[in-house]
Amino acid sequence: MRESGPKTPSGGQRSLIEGRLLVLAAIVMSALTLRAAVTAFSPLAETIGAEIGYGTGIVGVFGMLPTAMFGLAGLLTPPIVRRVGLERTVFVAMLLAGAGSLMRVFFSGTGGLLAFSGVALLGMGIGNVVIPPLVKRYFGDHLAAISSLYIVMVQLSTVIPAFIAVPVAEAHGWRISMGVWALVGFAAAIPWFVVLRDRRGRDVVDTTALPAEAPETGKVWRSPLAWGMAGMFGMTSLTTYAMFTWLPKILSDAGASAGFGGSMVALFALMGLIPALGAPTVVSRMRNPFPVVVGCMVLFVIAFIGLLVAPMHAPLLWVVLLGLGPSTFPMALTLINLRTRTPQGSAALSGFTQGVGYAIACAGPLLFGMLHTWTGGWLAPFGLLFVAIGVLLTGAWQACKPRMLEDTW
Repeated sequence: MRESGPKTPSGGQRSLIEGRLLVLAAIVMSALTLRAAVTAFSPLAETIGAEIGYGTGIVGVFGMLPTAMFGLAGLLTPPIVRRVGLERTVFVAMLLAGAGSLMRVFFSGTGGLLAFSGVALLGMGIGNVVIPPLVKRYFGDHLAAISSLYIVMVQLSTVIPAFIAVPVAEAHGWRISMGVWALVGFAAAIPWFVVLRDRRGRDVVDTTALPAEAPETGKVWRSPLAWGMAGMFGMTSLTTYAMFTWLPKILSDAGASAGFGGSMVALFALMGLIPALGAPTVVSRMRNPFPVVVGCMVLFVIAFIGLLVAPMHAPLLWVVLLGLGPSTFPMALTLINLRTRTPQGSAALSGFTQGVGYAIACAGPLLFGMLHTWTGGWLAPFGLLFVAIGVLLTGAWQACKPRMLEDTW
């Protein structure tokens, strides 16, 4: 789809470089919001709970909220985009992320904190969906480079909040520590507002950026490849968000400080930058990348055993291995395109994989916490994660086979 560039207030054509730099700034700033509400909270979960009065069960609810809201965003975003366009959608998404992040810190009860965390995460989930097609729309000639930059920014939005959450909370309180990330969301909305203003209401509603439901969508439910993809994606997300939520508690029970727990969450997130940049290239060069998945599961097993048996004996090693295990996440996203022939097939597989996968994953942090509460230890919760990686392996066996989705229904 050909699209005119943004206009200057005088009605002339904005220079290509100037217009693209504005959109690039908007994409970078938006990407910096997409995980902040998750990792700004988890290192402070116990501190906040002690003040406003919730237990470990509620920590599990907060842990499942990101995947639940991301899944909901995956369902809501395509019809919104078809109605109002990509730029208006991402503008509203950033406002939601900023407003939710700000409002949640003003509540002294669990309900308000939970509700506005959901608002922030819904905005971030919508951003997850619309930023990739925006990259394709404006930077189709530099897709790999801009996509890599976008991935780096998402990873930084995961790492930085976790690193600074506890120090800022100790100096200024947990409300400032979490609320400051609202500024990033509001700041990300500004360049999108300028893009829309310069178009003077001529935003194009792009019905091709996020395809409408195609006939293949119904068939995807009958494909073993699609179910394998959903299992691979869902179990990776379940394990990742369970660790984001509970890693500080696991380490604090072993004698670590809150600051150390926060830094380990940040290290866990930082390690994800390596597979995010490298896994797509590796997967695209292998006929069947299942051996890579097996290697990731070995890393998970070593990390789980280390955290369970001797968490403070070599915590850096356990967390480094733990952070490399979810290489199956960028692998799954890459396989969505590698295992489909058509854009319609890719859209159907992507929707099914992320919709079903996130729906499954949202139970992980909650079940992990409930098992800890019921048993008083960490053996049963880690048992859940061992089951999850078993399901992940089974799903990856189907997902990695060199075949196309359209041939499996």
